[in-house]
Amino acid sequence: MYASREDIGYDFGDDSKVGSKPIKPNPNIDGGWAWMIVLSSFLVHILIMGSQMALGILNMEWLEEFNQSRGLTAWVSSLSMGITLIVGPFIGLFISMCGCRKTAIIGGILNALGWILSAYASDVHYLFLTFGVTAGVGSGMVYLPAVVMVGQYFQKRRALAQGLSTTGTGFGAFLMTALLKYLCTEFGWRNAMFIQGAVSLNLCVCGALMRPLFTKDIVSEKHVVRSNSEDNQAKALSHSAETIKSNGALSEEPEKKEEATNEEVLDNVHQIELGGKSRSGKSMYGLRILKTVSQLTVTVRKGFAIWYSSYFGAASLFTNRVFVAFIIWALFAYSSFVIPFIHLPEIVKQYNLSSQNNVFPLTSIIAIVHIFGKVILGIISDLPCISTWNVFLMANFTLVTCILTLPLMQTYVTLAVVCALIGFSSGYFSLMPVVTEDLVGTKHLANAYGIIICANGISALLGPPFAGCIYDMTHKYDFSFYISGLLYMVGIIFLLIQPCIQKKQPREKSTEEAQV
Repeated sequence: MYASREDIGYDFGDDSKVGSKPIKPNPNIDGGWAWMIVLSSFLVHILIMGSQMALGILNMEWLEEFNQSRGLTAWVSSLSMGITLIVGPFIGLFISMCGCRKTAIIGGILNALGWILSAYASDVHYLFLTFGVTAGVGSGMVYLPAVVMVGQYFQKRRALAQGLSTTGTGFGAFLMTALLKYLCTEFGWRNAMFIQGAVSLNLCVCGALMRPLFTKDIVSEKHVVRSNSEDNQAKALSHSAETIKSNGALSEEPEKKEEATNEEVLDNVHQIELGGKSRSGKSMYGLRILKTVSQLTVTVRKGFAIWYSSYFGAASLFTNRVFVAFIIWALFAYSSFVIPFIHLPEIVKQYNLSSQNNVFPLTSIIAIVHIFGKVILGIISDLPCISTWNVFLMANFTLVTCILTLPLMQTYVTLAVVCALIGFSSGYFSLMPVVTEDLVGTKHLANAYGIIICANGISALLGPPFAGCIYDMTHKYDFSFYISGLLYMVGIIFLLIQPCIQKKQPREKSTEEAQV
């Protein structure tokens, strides 16, 4: 059912054509520059996710400045967080056309622009556009490449690498909260947002560190003819497609006619350029522009073809039943994690635990243990005798059990224990890219994970208002936990059922063939 980890990061070619020299795995896989990718992703999580978790500081300033309702003002931060995740499928298109590095650099500029323009806001609706949409889209353009690049650079220690990089969210929540609080106190919220925009330009540096994995072939010899290199590329593509198909993921047919047409256009332009060397410099300049435009057109068409086939083609991601179940799970999972942060203050107030909670807040317990949970679950998942899928499911079962039992706890100690378990088990967020890559393969990771975080974004947008509506109707927080927990359990059941169905189908097919 899963793509083999051994198929990731290797160059496939015909040894007889290139020579007797064996083809070795890329030395940057699981080492070398791979750890710079982890550092880059870690900083991205600090600057994006950490900043979004610290928006409560700015939310109070906006309430005082614009004198609008809490509900309307809260939509600014909700839009920013939601759009960051919801635009995932469209960011996959940019990655297919431009690559992770260029997408992340453009996103860093857009995110910084959103922060800076928000410093001149005249009302809340202005912030919807500048901060909610502009900064949100920019954040999404950096966040998805940061996750995808870690998946591409790691093979044996993917879970640990993802766990280390995503701990930036927890560290960022502490660092950015302290930074924004200091900036708002010393310079006012407008200057604080302007300064934060300048800080966000470091996202461009993080994007620049996302060096493409296969910029150069590991075995490269100048005397190899063009036909041999084309044969090697064709073999690599066919090998990758067979690997994905054999593991129950995707099978994709290359558009040969379109590629042939694109190559003919570039060849014609190249021939014209060679034949026109004796012409004037102005004509040659025009030919270079034509060649650049032609190459850009080819890149865009190929990227769009890959993106379109992943979502709507015959080899669509949605033909993978386990992946569809994973999407359904993602729609319910994120809101269940957010709801305790919404209602914990009410629980503390109801049981007169404010004095103890002020010493060590329950939400801080979740945040701190959450950091360790990501790393520890990553280490466990990378053990050769442990299945990442099983660790992922066990963490989900632990989290949904805590969500359902939390309203029953009435003392600070019992609440602290349950909150610690929530923080630890929710560390499975670092395993989501690993599980996604196992389901669809490295080639489709950007588009597939874009869909998953889009589902999480929808859950993040609708979850808090849903919990608020339930509380308004019942005047009890308990039902929010119970209903969200039951919906979460439905998503987990989907994850359990689909793998069993896929295992059954080959057996049924083999029995039918035996009867024939």
